[in-house]
Amino acid sequence: MFRISKEFHFSASHQLKGLPEDHPCARLHGHNYIVVVELESEALNHVGFVRDYRELGPLKSYIDDELDHRHLNDVLGDDQVTAELMAKHLYDWCKAIWPETSAVRISETPKTWAEYRP
Repeated sequence: MFRISKEFHFSASHQLKGLPEDHPCARLHGHNYIVVVELESEALNHVGFVRDYRELGPLKSYIDDELDHRHLNDVLGDDQVTAELMAKHLYDWCKAIWPETSAVRISETPKTWAEYRP
């Protein structure tokens, strides 16, 4: 199995409702997110790629236009915008364009990651 990945960055705010009032994530706050999309294939194309990294440009555009410097609760229309749910949202978005999409990872801090991999 061949596997590639590409990393993207954006900054945004969110708020996790339903947590205890004294929980820091219950307050409006923001992160410098890192998104890693992974694609895999058992075969390579005629050039020797799973997919040309340049073809992933639409994900950068989506992140820049729809997520960067936005309030994610408003963008995604949900009271619970966790890293786990964002990973699933971006996985579904990518899978619809690139069938080779195998996983999406999201980092909110340098030491934390959430992944969606069906």
